[in-house]
Amino acid sequence: MIPGLATAPDIQDEVRAAARNRRLALGLTQAELAERSGVPLGTLKRFERIGELSFASLLAIAEALDALDGFSGLFPLPEARTLDEVERRAVLPKRARGRKKS
Repeated sequence: MIPGLATAPDIQDEVRAAARNRRLALGLTQAELAERSGVPLGTLKRFERIGELSFASLLAIAEALDALDGFSGLFPLPEARTLDEVERRAVLPKRARGRKKS
């Protein structure tokens, strides 16, 4: 992997490896982490092997490993470059309601 040019599969593999390494560093077995997180053991094993997991399960595992902090900054707003952009962001749009069917 070229630094700064990570792809989604690269990051998926990094997260998989980091979670496994943290589990091992904390002295937890897969079974213990599965029990702590509420994620089925087979699901945890698959995640550690190939990196596939639902987002909800990933959050549960991160919480059990005391590693939730990294998720809070996952989707930061881009920096405003003009005063107009700052003013627009002061009132972010809400999701539009769907039309009622007649």
